[in-house]
Amino acid sequence: MTGVITGWGTALPDTVVTNADLEARLDTSDTWIVERSGIRERRIGGTVAGLATEASREALARAGVDPGDVDLLLLSTTTPDEAVPATSAAVHHALGLSGGAADVNAACAGFVYALVLGYGALATGARRVVVAGADVLSRITDPDDRGTAVLFADGAAAVVLERSASAGLCRFDLGVDGSAHDILHCPVGGTLFMEGREVFRRAVRATVESAGAALGSAGVKADELALFVPHQANLRIIEAAAERLGIPMARTAVVLDRTGNTSSASIPLALAEAADGGRLAPGDHVLLSGFGAGMTWASAVLRWDPGAAA
Repeated sequence: MTGVITGWGTALPDTVVTNADLEARLDTSDTWIVERSGIRERRIGGTVAGLATEASREALARAGVDPGDVDLLLLSTTTPDEAVPATSAAVHHALGLSGGAADVNAACAGFVYALVLGYGALATGARRVVVAGADVLSRITDPDDRGTAVLFADGAAAVVLERSASAGLCRFDLGVDGSAHDILHCPVGGTLFMEGREVFRRAVRATVESAGAALGSAGVKADELALFVPHQANLRIIEAAAERLGIPMARTAVVLDRTGNTSSASIPLALAEAADGGRLAPGDHVLLSGFGAGMTWASAVLRWDPGAAA
């Protein structure tokens, strides 16, 4: 689909919770957490609307886009600030955007889902779309459950999509298996429950199969990728998926050691850091791939070219 990412931004809460902080109140240790997840610290605090607004404002400024020229805001989140209205309405108002706004909930695969929808909007008439991923998972995590409290965290990141003659979205693969509902879920008013081993097993398979499908339909080989940006859930999952796809870790974006699992925010946080770090050049192919509760999965092959907006 025509259109390119022209701006990106991030937002993380000020409060840093280290593994040492968790050691002080949970039956765990830094060694245990790092060996099983790769996480060393995470950020906690804020609201979805506040974090998404901050990240989106930065993305708009980088793209040089006036808020009044935006046609659509898509906010991926699984932890909205309220049941009604959609949190995207608050972000839309805070930014002074024009056009419409909607929330998208596909758990940790949600940002890629929203990105695909954003490209679809460009293909059907929109000129500029903001796609944000934001979650405050600390709101639904039991602080005394060492199986989840050490993993989940808060944050946001956003991108600006602009119409272009360049094919920014090469191909994508989306899917869901609702029969896996019980392995990772949170009832209304409750806290997250996760069967860690089963999630790990399914996550690796879903990532590999979905990423492989997107690459295959795009006609892009693994060794032609400049960067693999996976969902930042667990370093062992990332390493296993990258190995099976034939992508070296040197070409894989990883930020979860400093951010933890931020669900909808994790892929755009990793993408933004890579872009800021000079790891991407015009014409590069980038693979985004996420999985989450549902069980959802989503992969997209992008052609990176921020300067190609029409």
